[in-house]
Amino acid sequence: MKKIEAIVRHFKLEDVKNALSDAGVAGMTITEVRGFGRQKGHTETYRGTEYAVDFVPKVKIEVAVGEDRLQAVVDTIIKNAQTGQIGDGKIFVSDLVDTIRIRTGETGPEAL
Repeated sequence: MKKIEAIVRHFKLEDVKNALSDAGVAGMTITEVRGFGRQKGHTETYRGTEYAVDFVPKVKIEVAVGEDRLQAVVDTIIKNAQTGQIGDGKIFVSDLVDTIRIRTGETGPEAL
């Protein structure tokens, strides 16, 4: 099993969510996050005063999948989150040691 964490732009969330649902992803967790990478934030002007926004707001999507579906899910995220501009985000894939469904006690892939 694998855990996919995708950091994407806010306005791409709905596209990614719908595409993942259409691809058969049963569940996901969404978190509003802030951070920076190459984009290094930006400056904004508010009431005539310029100030730096160091951490750019993004959305983190977390999905757990079996290894057989990993590449399809990653490709779906890339296709639907990509704008071609700096700041499109990142995808992190990590091993998932175990999964347990609290309601039934099921473990492993059955719990997904």
